[in-house]
Amino acid sequence: MLAEPLQTDLDTGPRSLGAGAERLCVVSRQVKPVSEMIRFVVGPQGEAVPDLKRKLPGRGIWVTANRADLAEAVRRGAFAKGFGRQVTVPQDFVQSTERLLERSALDALAIVGKGGQAVTGFSKVETALVRGHVVAVLHASDGAADGVRKVEALRKQAEGDGRQIATISLFPSAQLDLALGRANVIHAALLAGPATETFTARAARLDRFRAEKPGQRIEKIARKRMPKDKD
Repeated sequence: MLAEPLQTDLDTGPRSLGAGAERLCVVSRQVKPVSEMIRFVVGPQGEAVPDLKRKLPGRGIWVTANRADLAEAVRRGAFAKGFGRQVTVPQDFVQSTERLLERSALDALAIVGKGGQAVTGFSKVETALVRGHVVAVLHASDGAADGVRKVEALRKQAEGDGRQIATISLFPSAQLDLALGRANVIHAALLAGPATETFTARAARLDRFRAEKPGQRIEKIARKRMPKDKD
């Protein structure tokens, strides 16, 4: 028989989430901002489902958004314990959750591109940095190191007036091509706007999930510019 879930393990549904909401991680037993966590619900077939947008109906449990904590939640049977019922957890649950996070970020990047807030090509990126409208620079993870160094030097110069410009190197060129609808995207500059804020927040979440020590540049921008419901 499964133990009854602790009252604090389950939320009362997505409508209970207000500004600055915090929840209890079922693995670490620490209370953290929901922006650092992933909500999970039980699907119609009794399966664990990541609720990345925190809008799925029903009660949910929360896990700190990184590979290690989610893997530990699976190992401990935290979903069945948290919900107080049998819950199906696929063998590749950690990997499939990461793929969803990646897809979510790339979908947001596609909206940035469609909204004309992405600039590609070295000369155009350079011009955008000089003009001061850039809030994030993208580098393809498989791009040449020399090109990255050149763009990073320009970014650092642009930060000389106290601005913060995120550096994001989470996706290979092929994924950037598909998301932005352009060929051979190696570097891109993202301009200020709501769509860019959404992408940057989602990129920070993916970065936290993948890395033991997430990239501080993405973290700073996401925390500074995070709108209410951008995850």
